[in-house]
Amino acid sequence: MVEDILAKLVAFPSVVGAPNGAIVAWIADYCRAHGATVEVLPGPEGDRCNLFATVGPRDKAGYILSGHMDVVPAGEPEWSSGPFTLRSEGDRRYGRGTTDMKGFLACILAALPTFAASNLSRPIHLAFSYDEEAGCRGVPHLIAALPHLCQKPLGAIIGEPSRMQAVRAHKGKAAVRLEVIGRSGHSSQPYLGLNAVHAMAAIVTKAVAYSELLARGPFDQNFEPPYSTLQVGVIAGGQAVNIIPDRCTADIEVRAVSGTSPLSLLEPVKADLEALQDKNFKTIWHELSAYPALSLAADSPLAGLLEELTGQEALAAVSYGTEAGLYQQAGIEAIICGPGDIDRAHRPDEYITLAELHACQQMIEALGARLSA
Repeated sequence: MVEDILAKLVAFPSVVGAPNGAIVAWIADYCRAHGATVEVLPGPEGDRCNLFATVGPRDKAGYILSGHMDVVPAGEPEWSSGPFTLRSEGDRRYGRGTTDMKGFLACILAALPTFAASNLSRPIHLAFSYDEEAGCRGVPHLIAALPHLCQKPLGAIIGEPSRMQAVRAHKGKAAVRLEVIGRSGHSSQPYLGLNAVHAMAAIVTKAVAYSELLARGPFDQNFEPPYSTLQVGVIAGGQAVNIIPDRCTADIEVRAVSGTSPLSLLEPVKADLEALQDKNFKTIWHELSAYPALSLAADSPLAGLLEELTGQEALAAVSYGTEAGLYQQAGIEAIICGPGDIDRAHRPDEYITLAELHACQQMIEALGARLSA
């Protein structure tokens, strides 16, 4: 059953940033058909929605199973088959999102009939978000609505691929776009223009130097690398070599260790950008995305619960980011645990194994058994 559900989910090309009404409608109908109450929560974009569903008593505190419905694009030519058609090969199931993270969603949905047949003393909530791959843009709207949807949860399990080993921490992240607007002109008379590329080059040079300072700490040895990082990922500007470029943009991200605000790490860069206004440039600072770090104590009840359910000791930290930090920021304990391996995500021929799917479904159903009266 879980394989059939995964095939259906993969068939929806729910690429980040695109309308997701089709996959939301299918999941909502499936959940209602198996006894869950469902709320579809439109986001401010107007064409994308979060979904929240509950099985069990809504007047008691329970657990959230959280995942995102969006996937990264699948335009790489190296795919061996259609990325939005589930392909079987031995124990592997190939398709975009199989690991990140429709496999986890399929396991949850496959467990719904078991939940419906149980007499749950506490609820299990399904929290499915949109545009996670754009920097966790959808889930803040879902989290803001939780006080109207359920009692404060006992914890949230975010099913990002972790090889079914619970993870207690990850770094926070912020991404920004810097825009410099100068004045164009003929390259033979550079003094008559304002070269936006040259101005941006000075900012980027200082940002790279600043990134080297971050390597001096503070440190958290649970991470690799054990310090905060900064990267300039994209630079764009100019029209032709004989035209003074009047616009230039640069996309920069930081990943911050626990206890450090990601956006605070970008303040020196922002100050350098704004200083260009004194040289008659116009500047714009776009915040593209941001989410906080996750840091769950080793002795927390949620970590203990996941260790019991998986039979594995929780991992201290991972380098990738998730929605878990946003749940924790909202006062809800959160932990990462899901099927698949992050190394397979965002690649051609992404896959998950049937063994991983079955292990995840068993873990989810074991949670339901613990909550049954």
